[in-house]
Amino acid sequence: MEDLYINPKISIPADHFHVSHSRSSGPGGQHVNKLNTRVSIFLDILKCSCLSKHQKQTLLTVLKNRIDKQGVLQVSSQQYRSQTANRDAALRRMAELIAAALKHKPRRKKTRIPRRAIEKRLEDKKYRSKTKQLRSKPVK
Repeated sequence: MEDLYINPKISIPADHFHVSHSRSSGPGGQHVNKLNTRVSIFLDILKCSCLSKHQKQTLLTVLKNRIDKQGVLQVSSQQYRSQTANRDAALRRMAELIAAALKHKPRRKKTRIPRRAIEKRLEDKKYRSKTKQLRSKPVK
């Protein structure tokens, strides 16, 4: 297995991953029952030396639903019939997850409602109010 390329600054060596194989679930007949084609890849984020403390903390918070209590990220794939295709798919998925989690998201800038929009809303309210007043019966 080769190193996992995340972005130009981050590449995770292959020895940081633990790979396990198991039987896939679902339809497939005899083939599913005898071959271990499902691939699960584990990455211990806390022990990964190629990530900084800040990157590790970001991954732990953003991917908290996919990480267990020991800080291990797990990605599985069973969509293909071959073990190698599932391993490649799982590695691709792991790279996408890590890259998306580490991507800097710009902060939202607060904007003000334009004064003309506020004035138009109030004018429309007055117009609707006047229309409803004209529909009512006159008071004697």
